[in-house]
Amino acid sequence: MPLPSQPIVILGGFLIDPPAYEPMVQRLEQLSGQPVRLVSVGKAEWTLTVLAFAWARILDRVAKTVADLAGSSASGRVTLIGHSSGGIMLRLFLDDAPFQGRRYDGKALVDTLVMLGSPHTALKATVLRAMVQRRLPGAAFADRVRYCSVAGDLQLDEASPLARRLAPAAYRNNTGNAEDRGDGLVPVSSALLEGSTPVVLPGVAHGGAFGTSWYGTSEVVERWWAAL
Repeated sequence: MPLPSQPIVILGGFLIDPPAYEPMVQRLEQLSGQPVRLVSVGKAEWTLTVLAFAWARILDRVAKTVADLAGSSASGRVTLIGHSSGGIMLRLFLDDAPFQGRRYDGKALVDTLVMLGSPHTALKATVLRAMVQRRLPGAAFADRVRYCSVAGDLQLDEASPLARRLAPAAYRNNTGNAEDRGDGLVPVSSALLEGSTPVVLPGVAHGGAFGTSWYGTSEVVERWWAAL
């Protein structure tokens, strides 16, 4: 089933500057023929996301962007795309239970969530990531929202020096196996949310610092868009 023809809202990943997502925004506009909006989050804001109030501040921005675009959507809904930590935060956005005094209930305006290299399960998850998995295990709203997980499977000998250095420890912290397969930061098994539509992309890195071909590269956007 193809992705719906409706506006798209993107939430990026931890410490990644908004300009890195411009190729993704532009290619998605071309592929979908729909408005595509990036929720801008700077590095200083990301450093605070160990705290719940910082998550809420970002999700408030997501809520406003979603509401704005849903008002002009032929379907009345939008598609959400989250990269890395952004994908986990968007899972929480769908929920109607209270979080930091808010009830987002994003599923009222969203029928598709695409998660790119999001570390859904980890042996050493942060407190807030663990909270999302405990509170909303797997594709919690699959009766109303289509969940799509995209995982990169990168050969480390083709990766950047940073990925070769970080991957073993990152994989061990996620699955306990330093020799696991993944995108240089997140293992494939961690990125594939239970109950979601899974897509594994060979040769794709977590971000531009991990390899030249990552989830936001124009040709990689074409690959996961077509696969979904």
